[in-house]
Amino acid sequence: MGALLAATVALGVMVKAAQVAVDHLVAVARAFKISDAILASTIVAVGTSLPEIGSHLVASAGILSGTLDYRIASATVIGGNMGSSTVQQTLLVGVFVLGIGRTAFSSSFLRSTYYPMILTFVATLVLALDGTISRLDGVALLVGFGAYVLVGLRIAPEDGHSYDGASTNHVRDVVVAVGALVLVFGSAYVVLAVVQDVVGILGLNGSMVGVVTIGLASALPELTTVVEAIRRRSVDIGLGTLIGSNVVNPLVGFGLGGLLSTYAVPPSVIRWDLPFKLFVAVGFLLVVRRNDGIATRREGTWLVGAYFVFVSIRFLFYAT
Repeated sequence: MGALLAATVALGVMVKAAQVAVDHLVAVARAFKISDAILASTIVAVGTSLPEIGSHLVASAGILSGTLDYRIASATVIGGNMGSSTVQQTLLVGVFVLGIGRTAFSSSFLRSTYYPMILTFVATLVLALDGTISRLDGVALLVGFGAYVLVGLRIAPEDGHSYDGASTNHVRDVVVAVGALVLVFGSAYVVLAVVQDVVGILGLNGSMVGVVTIGLASALPELTTVVEAIRRRSVDIGLGTLIGSNVVNPLVGFGLGGLLSTYAVPPSVIRWDLPFKLFVAVGFLLVVRRNDGIATRREGTWLVGAYFVFVSIRFLFYAT
């Protein structure tokens, strides 16, 4: 019971610390007058993915040192990665569209962020088909992320600038962000250590535990961003963060983990998670293009329903 309480507290600290880091990094970025569109799909997307990225780095360090089991740690962080990104792609995008109403997906947004998300799913699935993410695979994924950032900076729309909340003390904000990152990594280690024990005691699939713990908790920073974006009716920030995080999570999370320690990929990720995400992404794109780039509350409802389909199948067929 004490270990579970410690893990719960650590999850809360990890999420809050990630949010603090994002807030201060965004403040610094706004001081340099970076537009909302570019900010959301790069800095905010990476920042809100810090719980997942931190978990991957800590898991890889534990694997290399021998303090964490290779297969359990791999399954837990990969499951958490897939769980978090699926929450964002389906449930949170659906909530955002429901909150905004008629939501426009511009051609520049599709080119800079949505198409790269689909390509990311394809590339990750292809590299994972052999059941491992090797160091070479990790390099390929990280190179893909670099290409995504460069292309996004070139073609992301420059309209809708918003520089409210710009940093007035760059050094202070950077120091606070770094301190928050340390908390993210420390909390991630506690969570992974407890999850390893839970998996051993209950006989659960590590990736399923990752989906319902790290996966759900790690999506909370994106949820707060979505709520604020709905309040401000800022489509660039809302969609850029959610779709951008679906690029960042696999490319950076799997990439860093593969490069540092390699990973054993759970069968559920190959047979269900990535194919489901790819199917939903392509299906939603076809509907939006048929509607001249507009998503309505009907499409938002479909996406929310898709999340519960994802979780239900996961529990029924891949829980153990």
